Amino acid sequence: RGLTDISLLKRFIHLRYVDLSKNKLKDLAPLSSLTQLLWLKVDGNLLTSASMQELPYLQVISFDRNHITDFEGITHPLLASLSLKENKIETVLGLSHDHLFSLQVLELRGNKIKTTAGLGVSKLKKLYLAKNTICSLEGLEEFEQLETLHLRDNKLEALDGFSNSMKCLQYLNLRSNGIKSFQEVEKLQVLPMLQALVLMDNPCAEEPNYRLEVLSRLPQLQRLDKESIEEEEREEAENIRQARKEKEK
Repeated sequence: RGLTDISLLKRFIHLRYVDLSKNKLKDLAPLSSLTQLLWLKVDGNLLTSASMQELPYLQVISFDRNHITDFEGITHPLLASLSLKENKIETVLGLSHDHLFSLQVLELRGNKIKTTAGLGVSKLKKLYLAKNTICSLEGLEEFEQLETLHLRDNKLEALDGFSNSMKCLQYLNLRSNGIKSFQEVEKLQVLPMLQALVLMDNPCAEEPNYRLEVLSRLPQLQRLDKESIEEEEREEAENIRQARKEKEK
């Protein structure tokens, strides 16, 4: 509706669900009196900051397609899902477990993030970082509860940074990066629960026997590039793995 002023909302202190998407808002200060707010959506506005007064019951926020550059002032204690898709964020520093100890889902695709270093929210279950410019993975050992990690369309050439403390990670999307060798894929052996891996549109996916080479290194996989692993493939990959072991001896 082209709204630029929402000061009228101050009066509606019992509002729980507010959708202000597709307006021209630059300031959310009037929402500070909505202490019962549970769910807030302000996609497609002109916000340069996500900073708001702490709201005690707020559980879901979506700030997609704004001009936000950092995480300053996001401190809601019950916040479980935070989306900042397609903003201008360059660093993940500033999100703090001290304030966001309930955060489980973080959506940051389509920003300008270069590294995962400093992302201090350790209880995350789903982390979406597709379409950034990430070239190094750091600090991931803190994510002991992470189940899903999306890193599609980044600048990764090496897969250092994964840790055996990531014992819940089941789904990893690395599509459209720069992974050239199966030696890099081998580094994913530290992930004990990894079941689904997406590696298509990387240079290594063009190699002969690509699926078997990956499966021989990661035999626990159930799906590769969205296709289930067939029993025949599994047996063939096991033969390759044994042959490689013999050769190394």
